[in-house]
Amino acid sequence: MSKLGFIGAGPVGTAFAVNLSKRDYQIIGIFDVIREAAQRFANDVSRCQIYEKAQDLADSADMVFITTPDDIIPKVADGIKWRTGQSAVHCSGASTVHSLETAREQGAMVGAIHPCQTFAGREQAIANLPGSTFAIESEEPLKTTLTEIARALNGDLVYLTSEDKALYHAAACIACNYFCTLVDIATDLWQNFGKSKAEAAKAYIPLLQGAVNNIASIGFPGCLTGPIARGDVKTIQSHLVALEKYAPDILPLYRELGLKTIPIGIAKGTLSEDKAEELRSLLENELK
Repeated sequence: MSKLGFIGAGPVGTAFAVNLSKRDYQIIGIFDVIREAAQRFANDVSRCQIYEKAQDLADSADMVFITTPDDIIPKVADGIKWRTGQSAVHCSGASTVHSLETAREQGAMVGAIHPCQTFAGREQAIANLPGSTFAIESEEPLKTTLTEIARALNGDLVYLTSEDKALYHAAACIACNYFCTLVDIATDLWQNFGKSKAEAAKAYIPLLQGAVNNIASIGFPGCLTGPIARGDVKTIQSHLVALEKYAPDILPLYRELGLKTIPIGIAKGTLSEDKAEELRSLLENELK
């Protein structure tokens, strides 16, 4: 069994180590510049040693996971003396294996395994990691090893090239991070009719869960609901009037999202071409 070590004791590294340890992977140690973070990590993982130096951990491990912020992955990799046959792995969605080039030049195998998942904190990360989709960038034989890790975590797989990574990560940001931004904008609007942001969030949780359930169970385009899916031109017009009055800064975003939603309604079959043209005209005229 390969010996796995981690550099970086944040939520992602902790989630991988805890879950892999439960599946009989040997996690030998952790190094982090913050001693308290390393201690929390070690407390969560059976028989995990705290290393005082990254090099000492790398010397003891067969596979080193660099689970630091993306921008310092190359710096960490550059600071280690690697050995032939060792594996250097990071878990970034945007960074490519080129950030591990120093390790490759010294004879190590390099790869990336990114969980397409949201990690707001340690406990939530540990709970959410199993069952995620894992994006893997590597060459054989490490590619097979990372595939086995993903399957051990009950995950789905997608194999990427370095050229794919930026667009893959941008898409994930749109689906997850900017989803949060949209909900934040929507909840702020409630203050215009005397209700709190907290009340809005509470009201939207079942709505959002229903939307996600529809995507999971029905898929696109059938999951789309709402006025554009129904071709309710007057409803969209009333939205534009209200936003012009209370939140004019949101109007450009609303119009662009509406225009992007029209093709989904057409594909679903509930939005006629005539109504679609009316909606386009309404939304595009507002853009002029």
